[in-house]
Amino acid sequence: MPTATVILPPMLREKTEQQARVDIEGATMREILENLEQRFPGLRFHLCYETGELRPYVNIFIEQANIRYLQGLDTPVMAGARIRVLPSVAGG
Repeated sequence: MPTATVILPPMLREKTEQQARVDIEGATMREILENLEQRFPGLRFHLCYETGELRPYVNIFIEQANIRYLQGLDTPVMAGARIRVLPSVAGG
């Protein structure tokens, strides 16, 4: 199974033992998220609804491409890919 590097924002690092980068296996983005949840229970809640769908304020990029414009959570992940998780930030 391919291994990718997931880069997490500071706000989620408390769920990953302060790790900014995590190497994780998965052939699709859905598998990557499932494996992240197994390794760091509770992380998925911040990224997805209970139905498994990505929360609207969470953006995930594989290399430079937003998965929302590809195949969503079914987007294939190549070995060595860099995945960035970027929650939207709003302010006033």
